[in-house]
Amino acid sequence: MIEFKNVSKIYVTGTEAVHNATFTIEKGEFAFLVGPSGSGKSTIIKLILKEEEASRGNIIINGKDITYLRQKRVPYLRRSMGVVFQDFRLLPDRTVYDNVAFAMHIVRATPKHIRRQVPMVLSLVGLSNKAKMYPNELSGGEQQRVALARALVNNPSMIIADEPTGNLDPETAWDIMNLLNEINARGTTVVMATHAKDIVNKMKKRVIQIEKGVIVRDDKRGGYSSEV
Repeated sequence: MIEFKNVSKIYVTGTEAVHNATFTIEKGEFAFLVGPSGSGKSTIIKLILKEEEASRGNIIINGKDITYLRQKRVPYLRRSMGVVFQDFRLLPDRTVYDNVAFAMHIVRATPKHIRRQVPMVLSLVGLSNKAKMYPNELSGGEQQRVALARALVNNPSMIIADEPTGNLDPETAWDIMNLLNEINARGTTVVMATHAKDIVNKMKKRVIQIEKGVIVRDDKRGGYSSEV
């Protein structure tokens, strides 16, 4: 599903954000990327999304080596991924329905498929009654649910989440995590970068810990730190 083989990322400044990373995330896994700010978590996310190019090594997604993937092929790679960010990234001038439908327009889905699929994913995230509202009329948790619906609407094989609970209160954060857990239980791979120690410690999923660009720990059912 996702495989890094001796991957390093070195910026033009000489900073090595990721050093010789090797790991495999299998289909259907739920994996946390943890570590302090600046440890390399977000860089790994960007490498998976092909927002950054690896300086060394190979990255394989869904059985295909994307290391030297041409830029014009990147949008097709990303169709297999749903992405959720800390800051939601919703279109403020579009309704909840249209924000989710937008992701389907990009992949040229038919109007009939959009009319069927969007209400289904809004129901999944508990927002059927908010379809005609705009982002500024929603709470932070509701906005993140819209972002999650948008990530799910094209039936991706994986969800890539970069600090999706970072701007949410603890109760709302757990609502989002329960949704991600349910989505994972349906067979979707989930990779999530996070600082949320309580969430990681309670969920006991796979934990890949990164410090100064180096993977220092990889536990199948771990906590935020090795002591947990």
